Amino acid sequence: MFGTTKFRHLVGAAAAALAVSASAAFAYPDGPVNYIIPFNAGGESDVTARYQQPYFKELTGQDLIVQYLPGAGGAQAWSGLNGYNGDGMTIMGTNLPHIILQPMLQDPGYQTDDITNVYMFHFTPDALLVRNESPYQTVQDVIDAAKENPGSIIAGGTGTNSANHVANQLFMNETGVETTYIPYSGTGATESGLLGGEVDVLWGYTTVAARQADSVRMLAVATEERHPLFPDVPTFKELGINMVGGAYRGIAVPSSTPEDIRQQLSDLIGEINANPEFRARMEADGYALIDVPYQEMDDFMAERKAAYEKVAEQLNSHN
Repeated sequence: MFGTTKFRHLVGAAAAALAVSASAAFAYPDGPVNYIIPFNAGGESDVTARYQQPYFKELTGQDLIVQYLPGAGGAQAWSGLNGYNGDGMTIMGTNLPHIILQPMLQDPGYQTDDITNVYMFHFTPDALLVRNESPYQTVQDVIDAAKENPGSIIAGGTGTNSANHVANQLFMNETGVETTYIPYSGTGATESGLLGGEVDVLWGYTTVAARQADSVRMLAVATEERHPLFPDVPTFKELGINMVGGAYRGIAVPSSTPEDIRQQLSDLIGEINANPEFRARMEADGYALIDVPYQEMDDFMAERKAAYEKVAEQLNSHN
């Protein structure tokens, strides 16, 4: 890395120093950065990483190399995060509620506090989706079928103790129905499962509906108000089902990573998130951008932990 005082000053002034060349705007990194995605290719974590790549290159002059390490709903990757060198040259995607709920409900090989998050950059609302040719036209159709034959409705989702798993559990709690939840290794795999007829319904996100277009139908979305990309799709709350939620995504580093590199990476991801072109592309795909930098992460994670405690109890009671 560039260790001079001059470059450290440039890091702090990067947002304003637009005339500085991209390669000098950030002291970090000084080589290609490996970006590990804990899921298969094709899901929201992967899509976002691919969108971030060119802006990372533009700002740093270095490549962002996306790699995949799927398994156990992300736990395989997260349990090994702190085994990587803390030089800032390996970073990893993280997801909520996964990294909070997994250690609450099982032994995934890591604890939530083992994960050093440096930035949370977007949120995707939960949604209930079906194939376009599905006989289920409404959420009520799904409820009726599930009540007629408890457990007969097969619901797909990414991982266990994940946002999708939580959505399925809350749906059962709220409606009194019983579904059979099938966990997949990533959102891309869940989409294939839905389109291939392996599951009847899919707990996914608004991004899936945006990506799959006419191949799927979104029956409801777990937001307070209707999503602007899908004005004809009701919220669960409109249907009398108290569900608002989804998945948060961010970036973490090994715990041995020095504070200055953590902050520089946080600043860099913040710069990418602030790019109007990047924001427009993300929002057009159904993402809701958020900005939680490194210095605000402790408070954010504490708030999320408190919010998920009740959900953890509900999952435990139905497992």
